[in-house]
Amino acid sequence: MNDNDTFPKPLHDPSVRGFASDNYSGVHPEILAAIVRANGGHQVSYGEDVYTEQLQDVFAEHFGPGVEAFPVFNGTGANVVALQSVTKRWEAVICTSTAHIHVDECAAPERMGGLKLMVVPTPDGKLTPELIATVSLGRGDEHHAQPRVVSITQTTELGTAYTVDEIRAIAEHAHANDMVLHVDGSRLSNAAASLGVSFQEMITDTGVDIVSFGGTKNGLMVGEAVLVLNADVVDGMKFLRKQSMQLASKMRFVSAQLIALLSDDLYLRNAGHANAMAQRLVEGVRDLPGLTVPLPVQSNGVFPILPTEVSERLMEKFRFYFWDEATGQVRWMCSFDTTEADVDAFIAAVRAELTAAR
Repeated sequence: MNDNDTFPKPLHDPSVRGFASDNYSGVHPEILAAIVRANGGHQVSYGEDVYTEQLQDVFAEHFGPGVEAFPVFNGTGANVVALQSVTKRWEAVICTSTAHIHVDECAAPERMGGLKLMVVPTPDGKLTPELIATVSLGRGDEHHAQPRVVSITQTTELGTAYTVDEIRAIAEHAHANDMVLHVDGSRLSNAAASLGVSFQEMITDTGVDIVSFGGTKNGLMVGEAVLVLNADVVDGMKFLRKQSMQLASKMRFVSAQLIALLSDDLYLRNAGHANAMAQRLVEGVRDLPGLTVPLPVQSNGVFPILPTEVSERLMEKFRFYFWDEATGQVRWMCSFDTTEADVDAFIAAVRAELTAAR
C-alpha cells in the first residue's frame, strides 16, 4: 500500500461484469450508508433494537397493518423457517419442478425442515389451480403425506411473473382446500416493478399467508425477512428462526438495510433498473440468427437458447450459467448496478460469437 492510499486496493477488478446472478453485484451505496448510520453505540441484541422495531412499521406501510416481519440471514433460511411454521410433520408442500426450494437449496427443506415436496412440471415456472389439483391427492389417507402448503416463486425461476389475478386464483384454490399459500419472494421487488403494483395489491390483498421477502438480490449486503400475513396459520416462528440458526445477534444491521431498501422507493429503483437492463439485453439479441428466446422477459432475467459452443466461448469473457444443457438454454441475469454499457458490450460479444459460428 502506498503512503498516500487510505485503503489497500481491492483484490478484484471492479470493471469486470458478469450476467450469471444478481447476487454477483455489490451493495447499493444507500444500503451501505444505512449500515453506517446504524453503527456506533450499543443496541439490544437479537431483535430488541430500535431498527427492528421500526422495520415492523415500514413493512406495514407496504403490506398493510398486521404484518409481522422476522429478519433472517438468507433466502434458503427464510424459506425453511417459513415453510416449517405452517406445516406439521406429516404435511407436504406443493411447488414447481423448477422451484428454488426443490432445485437450489441442497435439500434444506427436506433435511433441515423435514418437509415433503410435491413437485409439478410447468412450461413457464408458474403453478395454476389446475396443476395444483393434480398432486393435492390422498387427503385423509394415512399412507400419503397431506398437502398443506402451495409455494410459488414471484418472480419465478424462469423470470416470469404471476399476475395479481393469478395469485388470487391460487390463494382462493389453496384456502378452499385447507391449504396455505407461501410466496418465495427473493425477487418480489422485481415483480412489483414489472407489474406496476404495490406489495399490498400483489400479496396481501390476494390472500397470501406468508412470504419470504428478498433483499440480497436487490442491493443488500445480507438479509431477507419472513413476513407473516396470516398469524392464524403460523406456529412457533420465533422459536423456529432461532432453531434454524437464522436469528441474528446484531439484527439492527439487517433491519437497517431493509428499512433503507423500502424507503424512498429504493426497492423499485433498483429492481426497475435491473428489469430495464434485461429488456435492453433481450431486445438486442432477440433477432440474432441462431438464438431464440422461448419465454417472455418479465423481470431481470433472460433465458435464451443458443449453440452450446457459442455459450462456452462467451463464458470465457462473461460469467453466466447453463440453465438446461440438453437444449442449450442459458440464464443471463441483470442487477441494480448493471449499466447500459455492460449490456451493449455483452450484446456485441453475443453477436460476434454467433456470426463466427455460422
